[in-house]
Amino acid sequence: MKRVAIVGCGGSGKSYLPRELGRILDAPVTHLDATFYDDEWNELPMEKFAAVQRDLVAQPKWVIDGNYNSNLQIRLEACDTVVLMDVSTVAALYGIFSRQIRHGAGHKGNGVHNRIHWGVVEYVATYRRRMRPRAMAKIEEFDSDRADVVLLSGSPRAAAILPPHTANSPLFTRLSWPA
Repeated sequence: MKRVAIVGCGGSGKSYLPRELGRILDAPVTHLDATFYDDEWNELPMEKFAAVQRDLVAQPKWVIDGNYNSNLQIRLEACDTVVLMDVSTVAALYGIFSRQIRHGAGHKGNGVHNRIHWGVVEYVATYRRRMRPRAMAKIEEFDSDRADVVLLSGSPRAAAILPPHTANSPLFTRLSWPA
């Protein structure tokens, strides 16, 4: 496990897990929200954002979190492990609101990027129905034969004990922990 792509709904633990895996694997961590948005929430043009990701995945070791389904293929074609944070809608909504209470709004140096508005709430509330199937289809299309794929449900804090990369692990292994 040297190149890990982490995707999933907002509030699912996508900021926590990469920090822990980066520490364990001694790999640089990139939170794509920090790359895509500047301090005033202006977006990086998509062609530049894709170029930045191509540079990131060219490195020998990395952990990258973020969805950005339009260019997910860049990360999937380069990773050896992909983790889909597969939490319930209620858990994800709780995650975004509790994060807002803990960290406040704005950018933080720890990968937390809070900006809750109706669009974010709607995205989180409909993620499992709308985006999750699209992410899983891309994972299957671009990654299924090369990388370990983990659907991670339960506590993201327990996820720091992900199994080491093995060539024989089945596609879409589900790991669960009690909440």
